[in-house]
Amino acid sequence: MQHSFISKNPSVLVFLAILALFTLSVTLLSEGLGLGLISTSFVKTLGKTLCLCLIAVAMDLVWGFTGILSLGHFAFFGLGGYMIGMWLMYERTRLIVVQSLSQSEIPPTQSEVVDAIGNQIFGVVGSSEFPLVWIFADSLVLQLALVLLVPGILALVFGWLAFRSRVTGVYLSILTQAMTLALALYLFQNDSGLRGNNGLSGLQNLPGVSASQDAVSLWFLWASALALGLGYLLSAWIVSGKFGSAIRGIRDNEARVRFLGYSVVSYKLAIFTLTACIAAIAGALYYPQAGIINPAEMAPIASIYLAVWVAIGGRGRLYGAVIGAALVSLLSTWFTGGQAPDISLGFYTIKWVDWWLVLLGLSFVAVTLFAPKGIGGLVDYWTNRQTPDRHGADLGPDDGALREQEALK
Repeated sequence: MQHSFISKNPSVLVFLAILALFTLSVTLLSEGLGLGLISTSFVKTLGKTLCLCLIAVAMDLVWGFTGILSLGHFAFFGLGGYMIGMWLMYERTRLIVVQSLSQSEIPPTQSEVVDAIGNQIFGVVGSSEFPLVWIFADSLVLQLALVLLVPGILALVFGWLAFRSRVTGVYLSILTQAMTLALALYLFQNDSGLRGNNGLSGLQNLPGVSASQDAVSLWFLWASALALGLGYLLSAWIVSGKFGSAIRGIRDNEARVRFLGYSVVSYKLAIFTLTACIAAIAGALYYPQAGIINPAEMAPIASIYLAVWVAIGGRGRLYGAVIGAALVSLLSTWFTGGQAPDISLGFYTIKWVDWWLVLLGLSFVAVTLFAPKGIGGLVDYWTNRQTPDRHGADLGPDDGALREQEALK
């Protein structure tokens, strides 16, 4: 008897319902359209948190379900932010320049407008000419396409070289971290075309939009919630089918899956590229809410934090990745934002701004040692979701083959 995807995965409906209720509640309590109980700055924080949850879902797909510990997915996240940030900065500057030059008696030529835009954007790094990477910055459609194409192509090329060479385990993690570091160091240079250490700023101002930040913050919250909902739905659909069984097999015993005739390289390359695109979409929604992006956002430590979020939430559980990212992100904002009260011990005062990373590290170690299933394991316990007992008649020639009781379930 065939069952529908939703009937086999009721947790998906529960997640989507909770996400919709959360979004509606924040909207009604916000300053933009609601009661004003939630400030605009906190609405932006919640919107950014939803974006971090989306990249955590991507990380869980590639690590929790496929077994590829990528320490470079924040590079794809940052590239997505840069792609949309280029258009936002170009178009905002163009409107300012056109308005300024239109006040002169002689109408400006197109080349004069372009030169003025270049001077405004790149004057901070001592240049006025548009680098080649900005060739499509005047087109929103093309830049939106590049949000997916640039990280996707980078992941495809890197993954093909790494997986074809059968680089696995810690060596692959080191390679992904090296890729992220190399990209960050390149972007730090002024001649990279992306303003070096200054990065792209003023991204929170949407060109041609006269609405207040109260309303804009809600728009991005809705877009982030929609992206997370669709990303979660897509990921759940992937892992619940034959493709999901194959990548879990690769995670558990790659050599055996290869021996059975599956193209391991193709599966790993597909999931690596797909999750890179998901991470890029999350970044394209995150940085307009943050207002600025620079190469420091793509430092390797950011990808390590991402792995910590997924581990704390529960690797191999999509809802665990969301819980881990949301919890750690909001706690980080609370501790590092000076909202957590300092604790005086008499001889020493604990300032959480300084001790937050230590606390995060200890939490990661504690989860690894004492709760390897993470917070998601607690959810399994509360909902009585347990691994089927292996008893009954063997349904295969080998010990440990699928058993009758499991087959019935």
